[in-house]
Amino acid sequence: MSANELLPVVRVGEIPSEDNPQRWLVEGLWGASSVGVVGGAPKCAKTWLGLDMALSVATGTACLGKYAVPEPGPVLVYLAEDALLVVRERVAGMARHRGLDLAQVEIHVITAPTLRLDRGSDRTRLLETTKRLRPRLLLLDPLVRLHGIDENNAGEVAELLAYFHSLQRQLDLSVMLVHHTRKNAAGGVAAGQGLRGSGDIHAFGDSNLYLRRTKEHLVLSSEHRAAPASAAGLSGSGRDQRGDNPPGGHRRVPGRQATQSRGASP
Repeated sequence: MSANELLPVVRVGEIPSEDNPQRWLVEGLWGASSVGVVGGAPKCAKTWLGLDMALSVATGTACLGKYAVPEPGPVLVYLAEDALLVVRERVAGMARHRGLDLAQVEIHVITAPTLRLDRGSDRTRLLETTKRLRPRLLLLDPLVRLHGIDENNAGEVAELLAYFHSLQRQLDLSVMLVHHTRKNAAGGVAAGQGLRGSGDIHAFGDSNLYLRRTKEHLVLSSEHRAAPASAAGLSGSGRDQRGDNPPGGHRRVPGRQATQSRGASP
């Protein structure tokens, strides 16, 4: 067997160490170069949360007015269920609220009418687009509109998720998938298990966020595959200029464990 056929290895002590191994795209909410899911039932502000994070990453402003973005950069988004004018209006309202010039916001919107990432041609187009733009974050909303596979088939789902992992690793970016939960899915520690389809979707995430409405609150729970213990922080919710309810309170979560927090809905 030739040397070219051997797998590369290194002694564990020779792996370079870091003083702070956990890097954040949005501190306490989403890890740098992390893949994961924003999950919840329909009409639970998943798209708003994704766009709020996208705007923060693109501009270096705090997500939800609280969570810092250490290394801002371009963002690439595809919102399959929203017209381009609606996307513009949503981002414009958020930017106006933060005192930002929309023309200077580095959010790039994919305008293709469809994107089927179970097909090789569309995978190649997305890969080449991300290579050109080099975004810090890729937001795809919702997952169900990006493929024609059986979401309950673990093999088919795993193959699709492997493609997102390949984007993450090749281009050092974060991939955020917006996905629905099943009807009557449990919240809290079981939130990830309530995602529609194969359990591989939950296991896929390095960082996951889950939104759930109660009678009086919009509840956000989060989990991370690897994160240091940190103090909890909460932020209340409010209405943006268009009158819609953006996401409510947030809590930092140590380890892969879901913690809930609430922001009162006005």
